[in-house]
Amino acid sequence: MKFIIYGENVTITEEMRGRIEEKLSFLNKYLTVDENTTARVTVKIYGDSLKVEVTIPTKVGLLRSEVIHDDFYTAVDLAIDKLEDQIRKQKGRLSRRHKDSLAEAFIAADAEEGHDDVAVRTKTVYAEEMVLDEAIMKMEMLSHSFFIYRDADEDKIAVVYRRNDGQYGLIEINE
Repeated sequence: MKFIIYGENVTITEEMRGRIEEKLSFLNKYLTVDENTTARVTVKIYGDSLKVEVTIPTKVGLLRSEVIHDDFYTAVDLAIDKLEDQIRKQKGRLSRRHKDSLAEAFIAADAEEGHDDVAVRTKTVYAEEMVLDEAIMKMEMLSHSFFIYRDADEDKIAVVYRRNDGQYGLIEINE
């Protein structure tokens, strides 16, 4: 990975540069980072404190964080923490075609930490017979994002859900 470290009204010392490069090397743990990946770090005087901005374009998306703090080293640590949180959030959101870009080290790290995909809670649902409009109304009344019911017209189990665009979707189950 290449590093571009720039200071506005701040002189970047070798110790500061070393700390930034050491902390950003964590990306190899989560993603496949090649030598063409460039991490841009800007350190600015921001009022009475320092502002640290980190921007890294990767194969899975743009990672960016900015932190304002009195201490430079604390600001770097907090910026790295934000980047790690972004990577963990994106891990679950990646589509099939992007999953290849995750390093095997990320999976191994999860396994070492003991993160097993185990159901935490089990709930039994009885699908009541109703029409689609009634199912949508019940889902909205319960403030749920989905609702399971038995379609009165088709006599099949169905799931109605709220889409991200605000519309509704329907999944019909073939038994």
